[in-house]
Amino acid sequence: MNAQSKHLPTVFDVQRIRADFPLLSRTVHDKPLIYFDNANTSQKPVSVIEAVNNHYREHNANVSRAVHLLGEEATAAYEGARDKLARFINATSRNELVLTSGTTQSMNLVAYSYALPRLKAGDAILTTVMEHHANIVPWQLVAQRSGATVKPAPIDERGELIVEKYFEMLTPEVKLACVTHVSNVLGTVNPVREIARECRKRGIPLLVDGSQAVPHRPVDVQALGCDFYAFTGHKMLSPTGTGALWARKEYLEAMPPFFGGGEMIREVRFDGTTFAEPPHKFEAGTPNIAGFVGLGAAIDYYESIGFEAIHAWEQQLLAYATERLREIPGLRLFGEAKEKEPVISFLIEGAQATDLATLLDLQGVAVRSGHHCAHPLMQFYNVPATLRASLAFYNTREEIDAFVTALLKVRKLLM
Repeated sequence: MNAQSKHLPTVFDVQRIRADFPLLSRTVHDKPLIYFDNANTSQKPVSVIEAVNNHYREHNANVSRAVHLLGEEATAAYEGARDKLARFINATSRNELVLTSGTTQSMNLVAYSYALPRLKAGDAILTTVMEHHANIVPWQLVAQRSGATVKPAPIDERGELIVEKYFEMLTPEVKLACVTHVSNVLGTVNPVREIARECRKRGIPLLVDGSQAVPHRPVDVQALGCDFYAFTGHKMLSPTGTGALWARKEYLEAMPPFFGGGEMIREVRFDGTTFAEPPHKFEAGTPNIAGFVGLGAAIDYYESIGFEAIHAWEQQLLAYATERLREIPGLRLFGEAKEKEPVISFLIEGAQATDLATLLDLQGVAVRSGHHCAHPLMQFYNVPATLRASLAFYNTREEIDAFVTALLKVRKLLM
């Protein structure tokens, strides 16, 4: 069957959904925008934009520092986002959610508050070749300070983690295991439950980078069985500078604060300070209040559609886009795992990724070119960069067709 003859489910009203995203109606270089850079950051629906706007217009005040009405309203909205996040990922308690600026801060919190005080020379942290730099560099920094090492578990040419090798590398010197739930370059979905089960057998805590999973599939941290789960708001319809770290209660209680300052204390005296209970002892300073108000609205938006419908639509878009791209002569796909989310990385023989992306932009197509903050993965495939098209539930088959047409056009210009 020809790819273009396939049809996607008609029950998913993508045109109605697209109307909720103002930026999707833009033109770029006099062409209709085709936004295929969702793994980088997602677009925001009107409800999120209005929630942020309304906060500044009607409720702007600092949180947890005033008894006046505006302060109470701001605090209720901010803490309400924590409640929504806890339900969204099925945490056992809202107090297991530390609100952060995103995955990078969450990872560094674990690196410096959990790992560094426990690491010593000869210890190791296990990660994988497919990780984002945020799941590599913090471990290298604390390893340098402690004398520990960072070990990368290998992947195969399809972009799948060699799970058996990962399990073999869970040796006694490993004090923390790390893995991405979904690769930001390959779209590969890793078997987190199985990895968590093997980690538990060995008494090794597991940290999961959920940045690329949370926007595409339901996440249940209790069912996954991991010990830390980090994710970012701006990839899931929310403002930048938002995200969270979920961690088991016993870990948060045992971890010292990472940042010091206001709002993370119970009492400050010059002969010593007592800290607030988790999660607040990790939330020093004034947070991105309006951003988290927007994050709460984003969760409401996801729930109004439902992840079952979102996932089904995105999987069909992924299959259609992959088949259409295979029609292009000289195109090489990176990441052909059996289970993927809608992220497609590729190169075209004889063309540089940056050149392709630049010319595609002139056709109105926004894609990402570069190493995608995954240098070790580029080194594994022996390429300096790839082109990445990452889809979301507000994308369409028609956009995929236009993207392929544009790609064929720019390919001719570069050949």
